[in-house]
Amino acid sequence: MNTQSDHKIKDAGLARQRLRLWLQMLKAVRHVESDLREKLRSGYDTTLPRFDVLAALYAEPNGMRMSELSQHLVVSNGNVTGVVERLVSDGLAERKNMATDRRAFLVKITDEGRALMDDMTAQHLNWIDDMFEQVTEADAARGISIMLDVRNKD
Repeated sequence: MNTQSDHKIKDAGLARQRLRLWLQMLKAVRHVESDLREKLRSGYDTTLPRFDVLAALYAEPNGMRMSELSQHLVVSNGNVTGVVERLVSDGLAERKNMATDRRAFLVKITDEGRALMDDMTAQHLNWIDDMFEQVTEADAARGISIMLDVRNKD
């Protein structure tokens, strides 16, 4: 079990600055997600989870197993199942039993779902570009590098 004594902070000032960075990142993510949720709701009468599932399926034209979809989105199978069921009932995705395992499902985006995503992804790019208009190319590259450093630490 880790305790406070397991890790000695070498530079308290830097540690506090890193904490401030984390808090600002968290606030920024929440702000962007909130804005995107509202834009998706008002512009497309959809939700961010639906958009995320459709985006994953859009990127995989041959479809994905439900378990792959859950892993890709880093959410539980139960969360994905409900979203997929609604997408299927709306004609935006299709779900089929896999021939190799009758308990497993393959989920694919439909032509209607693909057409919707063509529009939504173009609009999404515009929304993000507008939200990040103050971020220079160099700052974007550095921000990406920082996020990769954080994710690849372990």
